[in-house]
Amino acid sequence: MESTQKPNIDDSWYEVLKDEFEKDYFRSLKEFLVQEKKSHVVYPPGPQIFNAFNTTPFNEVKVVILGQDPYHGPGQAHGLCFSVSQGVQPPPSLVNIFKEISSDLGLPRPAHGNLTAWAKQGVLLLNATLTVRAHMAGSHQRKGWETFTDAAIKAVSDHLSGVVFLLWGNYAQAKSALIDTSKHHILKSVHPSPLSASRGFLGCRHFSKTDELLLAQGKLPIDWRL
Repeated sequence: MESTQKPNIDDSWYEVLKDEFEKDYFRSLKEFLVQEKKSHVVYPPGPQIFNAFNTTPFNEVKVVILGQDPYHGPGQAHGLCFSVSQGVQPPPSLVNIFKEISSDLGLPRPAHGNLTAWAKQGVLLLNATLTVRAHMAGSHQRKGWETFTDAAIKAVSDHLSGVVFLLWGNYAQAKSALIDTSKHHILKSVHPSPLSASRGFLGCRHFSKTDELLLAQGKLPIDWRL
């Protein structure tokens, strides 16, 4: 049997997801990406595709925030949902997330939109689709990534306990079917997009509620400052 090179993903995640890399859907996904990169720009850059997994090791996951698709503008996506690279203007949904944190916790709005500091504290910032063609939102949906990230969500649900899942918008909320609510916590809201934020995201207080749920388990709360 031919040996396949281990993907650029943290060992802790590779242990729980290694079977996925050998499945037909993932082989097809890899072939799709090889062909796509021959004629298009793809975001985020290759080394950052698994950034969410590499910044938040499996056994350190305390909170999961689910996004749908990477940003598709130059320099924005770096493998963490809702986050942008340093020096890039925070997009509107992220601005609303910062507004809610400021209102909920009394913290000043950050000067940048890079959420790596959250990821290093155990906040898995996971998009359902991990790549996108430049300037074409949703262009890599239904190519296999969702199967892979569903497996990641289910691994967290199956093997960990007391994780707080923040499900914003209908797409993220559909993932609740993968989560064992007898051992995890789910907080739901509309999406922070400007189209919906005023209908329940602003005022949801998910950040203070998350910290309360973590503290009740004897875990350290998240420092949401950047």
